Formats: sequence, C-alpha cells, structure tokens
Amino acid sequence: MIREAIVGIGIAITVFFAYLGTNVLPLVLLIGLLFAISVVVEKRGVVSTGHREHPSSHRVEFENIGGQESAKRELMEALDFLRHRDKIKSLGIRPLKGILLTGPPGTGKTLMAKAAATYTDSVFVSASGSEFVEMYVGVGASRVRDLFKKARSLARKEGKDSAIVFIDEIDVIGGKRGGGQGHQEYDQTLNQLLTEMDGMQTTSNPLVLVVAATNRVDMLDPALLRPGRFDRQIKVDLPDKEGRLHILKIQTANKPLAKDVDLESIAKESYGFSGAQLESLTNEAAILALREDKQEIETRHFRDAVDKVLLGEKTGKRPSSEELLRVSVHELGHAIASESVRPGSVAHITIAPRGNALGFVRQVPQQDSYLYTKEQLEGQMKVALAGAVAEELIFGNRSTGASNDFMQASNLARTIVSCGLSSLGIVDADNLQRNVLDEEIRKILSDIEKLTIELLEPFKDGIRQLSQTLVEEESMTGDAFRQWLSRQKPKQFAHA
Repeated sequence: MIREAIVGIGIAITVFFAYLGTNVLPLVLLIGLLFAISVVVEKRGVVSTGHREHPSSHRVEFENIGGQESAKRELMEALDFLRHRDKIKSLGIRPLKGILLTGPPGTGKTLMAKAAATYTDSVFVSASGSEFVEMYVGVGASRVRDLFKKARSLARKEGKDSAIVFIDEIDVIGGKRGGGQGHQEYDQTLNQLLTEMDGMQTTSNPLVLVVAATNRVDMLDPALLRPGRFDRQIKVDLPDKEGRLHILKIQTANKPLAKDVDLESIAKESYGFSGAQLESLTNEAAILALREDKQEIETRHFRDAVDKVLLGEKTGKRPSSEELLRVSVHELGHAIASESVRPGSVAHITIAPRGNALGFVRQVPQQDSYLYTKEQLEGQMKVALAGAVAEELIFGNRSTGASNDFMQASNLARTIVSCGLSSLGIVDADNLQRNVLDEEIRKILSDIEKLTIELLEPFKDGIRQLSQTLVEEESMTGDAFRQWLSRQKPKQFAHA
C-alpha cells in the first residue's frame, strides 16, 4: 500500500540524513504531509491499490442459479435466520455468524453468495483470500478490519440492517496453523478474522454475516470450522442430469436454437460438467454457429462444443497418414469395448487432434453413478485397454498413445484391491506389502487384457475397413457407429 511505502522510505531517508548531521525536521514534516495526503486519496478512492475491497452488484436471484436445488434450499433455510430475526430472538436463538460453501470450482459458489444478499436484502461486500496476504506483517489483519468496517458503514449508509461479507478462496488465509510451516502474516490475518467473527459487533445492528467459499475444506483451520464461527457448511457439488438440464435452459434462454436441438440429450452427454463448463459449452456452440454464419445453433454445434470444453480447440497438429490410421484403430477399439460394456454409451468418435489428444471417444453414461461394482470396474478397464489391444491386433505392435489408458487401468485395478473386491479379499492397500500389491494388480490387468483380446478378435476385419473410413471423414456419431456394429458379428458381440 502507498502509506506503508511512504512510511518505510521516509524512515530510511530520515535516519540517513540524521546520521549525516542534517536538520531532519523539514523532512519529517514533508513525510507527514505526504502520508496525510495518501490517507485522504485512498479513502476517496482516487488511487486504486489493487487490494481494496469493493461492494459488488448482487442482483442475482436464486431462480437464476440452476443445478443446485439442494444447496439452494439449505442456504435459504440458513438465511431465514437473518430474515426473521425477531422470531428467532423470541426463541433465544443466536444469529448465524458464518456460512461456508464448499465444492469443486465452477459450481456457482459466488453466485450463491450474491443470491444470498439479494434474498436477505443485505449489503454485499466481497474479497478474495489472496488479497489479504502480503510481505508486510499486519497488513492482512488491517484489511480484515477494514473489510468488516466497510460492510457496516455501507449498510448504515444504505439504510439496511444486515450485510454479507463474501470471502472467496478462504483457504489462503484460513489454512491450518502450526505443523512447522507457520507464517506470521497468515496467522495474524486468520486471528483477526476469528476475532471479527467472534466480536460483539457481528451480532449488533447492522448484523454482518460471513459467507466464505473454498474447494479445499480439508485445509482449513479447525478454529474456523467450530460452531459459532462457520455454523453451516453447505456442499455445492457438480450438478446431476436434471441440474445440468436446468442450467442449459437458463444459459440458452437468450440464444436461438434449431428445432433439432435436444437439451436433455446434451445434458446427458455433458456428464461431470460444472455450471461454469455448461455456460462455456453454450457460449462455444454459439461461437461455432457464428463462424458458419448460421442464424440458429444446431445440435452439431453443441456436440463440437462439448469436445472443445473437454479437450480444447482443434490444434494445428498434422499427423502422418500412418499415425492417423493407428489413431483411428485405437479409438475404434475403445468404442467397441464401450458398447460391449454399456450399450448405447458411445456418443462421438473423432480423430481430430484437440489439446494433447490425437483422438477421442466421448462416452455417455446411462445415468449418473456414485457406486461401482467389480464388474463395472472391470468393464471400464476393458474400455481403457481396448485401444492398445486393437493396435496390436491390426499392426502387431503398440504405441505410446496408450500410456494414459494404462495408467487409468492400473488405477482401476488398485481400486478393486483397496475396496476388497480382489482375490486378496478385504485388505488395507496402504499397508499391504508392495510386492503383493503389485503382483495382484498385474494379475488383474493380465486377466482383463485376455478378455479384451477375446472381445475384439472377431472385429479385426471390420476395424481395418472402418478405420480407413474414419481417416477420411475424421469423425463419426455414436448412432452411425452402432449401425456399423450391428452389421458385424452380433452373436459374438452379444456373447461378449
């Protein structure tokens, strides 16, 4: 900050001239004048330091947030303590002091905090955890005090009886103390935050409610998480299929869609997407339509946008014809195995390089899954190994393109062992002898590899022919692939 710089430089210059025997009184007066000017300038906001907290526009309604019905309901119930203070006071209930929003990035935690301010008709002031920490000891603590002071003064100025202070990335200043890695500035900042949340001023008029967000709740200091500080912890998780559909409807409300666009199908294909990724998906689809000078956004634009969000923009890589053929064989192996494990799961096959991937098979789960059986895990391992197996069946060797597939298969095998689903029975994988664990993983991988070879062997000729077509056309829809698959060897495929 400017004031700290003036004080530090002023002291150094004063000491230097005093050492030389010069009269330092005029210099002291000048430094004092500069310091006073800097205080006035910063208070009036003429100079922006990049760290000052600003009130944010928070006209966000809970209806504008999709895919978080459970989290919204829980948050609104907690905020009712703020809206109906007279009622809760009659029952002797103390006001809430803090609400912690946890969950992956892009799930809408900041939007939820803004909607909370609208719901309670409160002043909304926000800051990021990284803004409180600097090399100067005490600066972060001072900023915490200023933040709460600003929230109260704004509430009084606007005639409101409550204010919401939103702190994003609170794990930056709220990390666990001790452990041999203490930092005085971090600790002082956290201590000041704890003091502000405990202080009498937080329960007086105007009431200040702290809403914080983090995706690393395990790193927070226990003092922050105890009752009386953050009284509520609300999980803002990735949306399910219905949630994704709701978000897509909100994000496409202002976009012209073609008649063939089925948002429910897109919601199904975008499994695992966060709200931010879904917003990016609809935006990228609109950009693709603009590039083609289309008046409406079509289904293929959305499908290309899904690939772009997952893998990135198409790269300028130009693989040789031999490499393209190998990639197409590899991806067809994945696709055949995926259809054998979960019929109807292949949504799109492409060999257009995107990001670090030379090809990609986008799979769609039949439904959002949270638990997996041994058979399901083994099926995923078949899909992972099928690319390399297909290469070996057609070319007689394998390539380095399967390295990530092998890593995925190995992790799945490790999961089978750690969950007690292997021949070892129930074991503690962390304390298991390394040679025993490695041998069991190798055995699982070897058995699944043999099953994958048996699965793909009947399709050798078909893979040779279709890979040539895929090289020419660059991509194939899931429906077209399933039509080809039904013309191959349905009996063997059904048996597999």
